[in-house]
Amino acid sequence: MAYLAPPEFVTKMVDAGESKVFMSTKDTLIRSYMAGAILALAAVFAITINVNTGQPLAGAVLFPVGFVLLYLLGFDLLTGVFMLVPLALIDKRPGVTVGGMLRNWG
Repeated sequence: MAYLAPPEFVTKMVDAGESKVFMSTKDTLIRSYMAGAILALAAVFAITINVNTGQPLAGAVLFPVGFVLLYLLGFDLLTGVFMLVPLALIDKRPGVTVGGMLRNWG
């Protein structure tokens, strides 16, 4: 994994916001629901491990696996869409409009 300077990181975030605004609402919602379901399962597994073993650290280690799965499967939480799309709007990316942002939000 290469180090990104802060300006490069911001550019990548704005690029991601621009790509998300052009996704259909259906795709955004499906990806968000799937991401929420995966994190809910990770939370259930973490609580189950914690209760059954009595070791809180075991559950704490298991929960982030849900976030790793989100990254590997390419799913996004809806809160990420709410954060990244306005960045593309603020950066005045071509084709990104307030109407497109609101349509994408639902």
